[in-house]
Amino acid sequence: MSARQADTLGGRAAVVGVGATEFSKDSGRSELALAAEAVRAALADAGLTAADVDGMVTFTMDTSPEITVAQATGIGELSFFSRVHYGGGAACATVQQAALAVASGLAEVVVCYRAFNERSGRRFGAGVQRREPSAEGVALGWALPFGLLTPASWVAMAARRYLHTYGLEPEVFGHVAVTARRHAATNPAAHFHGRPITLADHAASRWIAEPLRLLDCCQETDGGQALVVTSVERARTLRHPPAVIAAAAQGAGRAQEQMTSFYRDDLTGLPEMGLVARQLWRTSGLAPGDIDVGIVYDHFTPFVLTQLEEFGFCPPGGGADFVASGALPLNTHGGQLGEAYLHGMNGVAEAVRQLRGTAVNQVAGARHALVTAGTGVPTSGLVLRADG
Repeated sequence: MSARQADTLGGRAAVVGVGATEFSKDSGRSELALAAEAVRAALADAGLTAADVDGMVTFTMDTSPEITVAQATGIGELSFFSRVHYGGGAACATVQQAALAVASGLAEVVVCYRAFNERSGRRFGAGVQRREPSAEGVALGWALPFGLLTPASWVAMAARRYLHTYGLEPEVFGHVAVTARRHAATNPAAHFHGRPITLADHAASRWIAEPLRLLDCCQETDGGQALVVTSVERARTLRHPPAVIAAAAQGAGRAQEQMTSFYRDDLTGLPEMGLVARQLWRTSGLAPGDIDVGIVYDHFTPFVLTQLEEFGFCPPGGGADFVASGALPLNTHGGQLGEAYLHGMNGVAEAVRQLRGTAVNQVAGARHALVTAGTGVPTSGLVLRADG
């Protein structure tokens, strides 16, 4: 797809099923078991069976291959299977891949999934360890020897520059954390159910990598999430109102690296997300004022602000004031800060629930939802709309 013109994918596929495991800190099960449980739950939610599925999409970092999950869930022949790279940046792109397969006739029903024991098993927050040599890993050689070993430390570099450029203090990031935890507090599926926080709590939490505090950082979670995608026509015959994929996009910016793009001219924005934003607005025909709910990837609070700025909800440097204003219902499930860290897949599920009218923190009359994927990496995004 050209970044300069609208594509023809919008409106041709829909998300019709969502399913998840319990979100925990110690699942006590294999990642394959988590994936299979989430897939079965998503198919049941859609009113479909394993026999209906002929396509599967997941992440490159997933330890449960498509064919293995298919075997574990009773899915038979697959005419389409795919993986998307760059960690959380793949979340919305898995749905894009599924929609492309459906729209082109390569598959009729595609399951997207992500499952990991990210808290009890491999912890991303532990930093880079025993990494296999690779061409893309060369960039880390300019960061790791100087102590930048974790995602928090990489984001802290950009966050510090953001604060300096706009004359702000780290406390502004607290608006994102407070918003997420307020929604998580009323969500029984969230790890932080019943535990809201205040701006004072945020400011009192310990430093992780200045200017990031503990409450600026997302959780580490065990769990699985799956989504089912099919054509809009078939979706209208199924159990729930479809969440139509109005637009889907991927983006990688100039001088792009995996979370260490420190050699760009400006560190205060996210050019790859800006590219996604332009594509989503162009293809959907919508604008920021048309969005009823925003599910904005929140592995770290500073990048929520820059995403909102890249999408045009507010001017550069104005993200914190925008979040504080409550002008856009944001991460109504609690986000990855409050509900669970599932590489953003639980965010797509929340957008679907909002458009169905079944979310715990339901936005009245929600018709259009924006979903973004991981930031600081090549990324992706979706605009979903209610049918009709």
